[in-house]
Amino acid sequence: YFRDNASEIKSKMEDCAAVVFRGFDLMKSQEGFQAMYEALGMKVCLDPLHSVSARPTVDGKKGSPVYEAVNKESRKNFFIGMHNEFVGTRAPRAAAFVCFKAAETGGEFLVADGRAMFRDLNPDVVERLYERGIRYSVMELPFFGWIDGLPEPVQGPLMAGIKGLASAAINAKVDFNVDLRWGEGGAYTDEEEVKFLQARAPSQPPIVLHPVTGEPTWFCNVHSHSSKLRKDRESVYGAERFEDGASRINKSDMFFGDDGDISDEDLKNMDEVTMKNIKYVKMSEGDVVLLDNYKCMHGRNVFDGTRKHGVAWFEGWEGEEEMKADAMKAKKEVSLV
Repeated sequence: YFRDNASEIKSKMEDCAAVVFRGFDLMKSQEGFQAMYEALGMKVCLDPLHSVSARPTVDGKKGSPVYEAVNKESRKNFFIGMHNEFVGTRAPRAAAFVCFKAAETGGEFLVADGRAMFRDLNPDVVERLYERGIRYSVMELPFFGWIDGLPEPVQGPLMAGIKGLASAAINAKVDFNVDLRWGEGGAYTDEEEVKFLQARAPSQPPIVLHPVTGEPTWFCNVHSHSSKLRKDRESVYGAERFEDGASRINKSDMFFGDDGDISDEDLKNMDEVTMKNIKYVKMSEGDVVLLDNYKCMHGRNVFDGTRKHGVAWFEGWEGEEEMKADAMKAKKEVSLV
C-alpha cells in the first residue's frame, strides 16, 4: 500500500502539513514502522540532538533510526508546547511519529499548521518579531551559587575562567555558536536568586519560506521555549518535575534577536493563536503521523500511565525535487496570468 501510494501520500503531506495513518498492523513494531517509511521513500537522517546524545533510541541500540519521544513518567505532567524540530542549524525536513503503546489517559500527539499561525497572529507582533529576530536560551547551568560565598576579588576572575571553559566545551559539541552569559535566578527556579550560566543560540527569523512551495510559515518555538508560557501552564498541569540533572539543564527561554525581553502581551497573543490552531491526535498502537517539519508544529499533551511513542527524522524524500519544480512552474503560470 505505502509503496503503491507513496507519491499521493507525500503530496498530501505537502498540501495538508501532516497525514495520520490509523488501523495498520504493520507499524505496531519498529521493524514494520521502518518498512513503512522506507516504502514511502523517506530519507532518514540523524536526530537533531545527536551531537549531544540527548535522546535515546527505542530499541536501545546505538545507530538505531527510531528515537524515543518524551515518554518518561517523570515528565508526564509536562505539556510539551508546540514547536518545529531544530537545534541550531539542524532542521529535519520531515518526521514520522509512531505509537507503540498509548498512555492510559491523555498523551495525545499535537499538531498545528504553521501557515495558519502566520495568518492568524497579530500583524504588529509578527512585524516586531521579524524586524528584531528571535533568539533562544537553550541551556541553563544552575550550579554556581557557591561563588557568592567567595571573596569578591576572587569572584570576577573565577567566573571568567568558568565561562571560558564551559563555552569551549559546549561549542565543541554543537554545530552552531553558543553565547554564554552570567545571570541570577533563571527560568528553573522560584527560589532566591542563584548564579547560573545561560547559553543562547544565534538570532534567527521567526518566519521562513517553505523550501518546496515558497509559502511563508511560522517557524518559531516560543510556545515550547518561553519560560513565561511554561510557568503559566503550571497553574493548569502542576509544577514541572525535575528528577534528573538533564531536565534542569535543558531549561529554555526566548528573547528578541537583540536580547530584549518579549512583552507579556505579545506572548499572550502567540499563546492564544497557537492554542486555537492545535489539533489533538489520539493515537493507538500502530498509528503514525507523517509531517512536514517546516509546515507542521508538534507537541504532546500531559498523560497518566505508560506511554511509548517513537520518532524517525528525514532529511527529505524521493520525489521532493520534482515537487519543488512543479511548485515553481505553477508560480510562473500564476504570475503570467
